[in-house]
Amino acid sequence: MPRGSTARDRHIARARRQFLESAEPPSTIVPEGIRNSWQRSKHLGIRPDEVVVPYQPDYDRESRLVRAATPVLDRLERALSGSDACVIVTDRKGWVRDRRVGEKRLSAHLDRVHLAPGFNYAEQFVGTNGIGVALEERRPNVVLGTEHFNERLQDVCCAAAPIRNPITGRVEGAMNLTCWNGPARSLMAALAQEAAADVERAMYEVSSAHQRALLEAFQQVTHYGDRPVLCLGQGLVLASPQAAVRLGGDDHRLLREAAAELGHAPRARVEVRLTGGRTVLMRCRRVDSGAGTAGYLLELAFTDPSRDRAGSGAGRGAVPPWPLPGLAGTDPAWNAVSRAVSRCARDRTPLLLHGESGTGKSALVRAAHTLTGAASAPTVVDVRAPRAPDAATGLPAALRAAPAGPGRALVLRNVDAVPAEQGPAVAGALDAASVQGTWIVGTLHSAGVPEPLRRCFVEVVTVPALRHRLADLPALVDCLLRRLGTDVECAPEVLPLLRRHDWPGNVRQLDLVLGRAAAGRRTHRIELRDLPPSLHSAGGRSLSAWEASERDTLVRALLAADGNKLLAAQRLGISRTTIYRKMRAYGITLPVRR
Repeated sequence: MPRGSTARDRHIARARRQFLESAEPPSTIVPEGIRNSWQRSKHLGIRPDEVVVPYQPDYDRESRLVRAATPVLDRLERALSGSDACVIVTDRKGWVRDRRVGEKRLSAHLDRVHLAPGFNYAEQFVGTNGIGVALEERRPNVVLGTEHFNERLQDVCCAAAPIRNPITGRVEGAMNLTCWNGPARSLMAALAQEAAADVERAMYEVSSAHQRALLEAFQQVTHYGDRPVLCLGQGLVLASPQAAVRLGGDDHRLLREAAAELGHAPRARVEVRLTGGRTVLMRCRRVDSGAGTAGYLLELAFTDPSRDRAGSGAGRGAVPPWPLPGLAGTDPAWNAVSRAVSRCARDRTPLLLHGESGTGKSALVRAAHTLTGAASAPTVVDVRAPRAPDAATGLPAALRAAPAGPGRALVLRNVDAVPAEQGPAVAGALDAASVQGTWIVGTLHSAGVPEPLRRCFVEVVTVPALRHRLADLPALVDCLLRRLGTDVECAPEVLPLLRRHDWPGNVRQLDLVLGRAAAGRRTHRIELRDLPPSLHSAGGRSLSAWEASERDTLVRALLAADGNKLLAAQRLGISRTTIYRKMRAYGITLPVRR
């Protein structure tokens, strides 16, 4: 049990052991945010007894975030001198960029668990911890001793708060305070939030005059009304909600190019053709600062999508071009589903989306809803979301409380989990929203839908699993890597290996694999050794925990030996014959040398 343990700590530790040993969700004695993080950590396969994190020794030690945080860290380092506490700053992806420790014993402990500059403490690598949860949930949090998913972190407690860019609102990193378990831990959250706010103020002070001028112009225009407005500067994009939901990254480029041509003309107006064939009427105004042109303020008026289709000669029944914005793939089954979902979105036809977990059901709904010109994102109500045990009418009430009317969409996730006794009330709430013009969508993994809910949905569409559209894999990989915001690519031999995998977790699993591979890669591109060992095995049967561990050890040894079986066998202390036998047993498909 960690030092300074209380009765509460012992209850949490017992709940954690039960959660790790069973398939049940964590006990309600565990705080909700910690329960959610534990479940994410378990789903990601994080080891609860060993800290294994990627290391990045080469990073920008003079970044804007580090420069803004340094005076704050210096002040806190002086205040914490000699105490059993430390302060840490990370970037938005969880990479530790600076650490100041008050005592040597705590410093040695943090070194042992790799909570040091250059290492990554994102939730996807370490599991539940202050830094990871703050970045994952975009809000301050405290993780106390036994609430950590990894037992090697349970001697300390952590409080972290996200650091937001004061200009764009984007999360730039996290400020974390760590100390041994003890009575002072209740004060940590306030101190972490105060330190994060100090860094945000410092970032604003060092921001350019251009950025401040753009922010002021944007605030003046958006203070009244709800028009689509876009502000474009050097390395800065500000968008009102009405513009953000309708524009993609390539649309920003097209609008920037048009603005650069017309920015010299006061209040210039022009019609710009966006991706997908849509058009927008743009009013452009140049924004100046004391140091010159800061950028452009664009007021947008989106044309009626139906008029766009008629003007293109496609006819009344035409559908938008494919793939949908933000999605990737040209597989015929995927395109058929995309067309059906878009037609339902356009006609407000109640839709039931069936498909395996991670296939992209929610992404399809969001993209199709955006393509209709809607100004708001779909409202999502998850049947399996935790609710108070005495809230018997919680689900129907949540549906009735959702915004309704033309241009709105309401998504009921996990329809098959609606309790039978709540079926009629849920059906009534969906019908009431549909009558008001709301687009109703239900999603589920299994085929069973409670009888009262069947009549709520007019069309049923099945989203294909990734293993049934592997021809789309190159486009999906490119799309997912672009979302990471890094200039990373895959080595030529990686894609064939990805094609051989069944992807039971579908696109979500592919996204997770690419994200972890990109974060832990050793070169400018993702190589075979950056992929998890399970991808190098084509075995058709389920493996026990011991067998999976043996397979992973074998794959890592082969990768480290550059495919040389004899060298791998020597390092593992086994014969080359055993290497061959194990490779056949586990279906290891790694290209290796003899």
